[in-house]
Amino acid sequence: MTQQRRIIPIQPEGPDDDLSACSSAEPFALMVLGDSMEPEFVEGEVILIEPEGLATDGSFVLAQLAGEWIFRQLAKDGAGWKLQALNSAYPAADIPDLGAVKGVIIQKSKPGRRRATKRYVE
Repeated sequence: MTQQRRIIPIQPEGPDDDLSACSSAEPFALMVLGDSMEPEFVEGEVILIEPEGLATDGSFVLAQLAGEWIFRQLAKDGAGWKLQALNSAYPAADIPDLGAVKGVIIQKSKPGRRRATKRYVE
């Protein structure tokens, strides 16, 4: 019997282009793509996002900016905030308030390796 490959979307498709399919109270997981958050987060690692987590200066967050989902570190910048990549090859993005932040990364792990887990909140 030949197995058919299935494509599993990272985010739900639809006119709202948001994560409304996920309950706002339930954490969800995404896989890191790209090198913008290296060296702390490398491509292929799985991050666990808490939608109702407390976003503070220095938190790693999932945000929606200009219609795009972005994974960055939150940093206080005067009266506002910025989303910065850990890899200096990527520019920071200014945000006026925390409304763009949709979740806080609470854990990361390497697929298939239980001991390669790191928690970011207690």
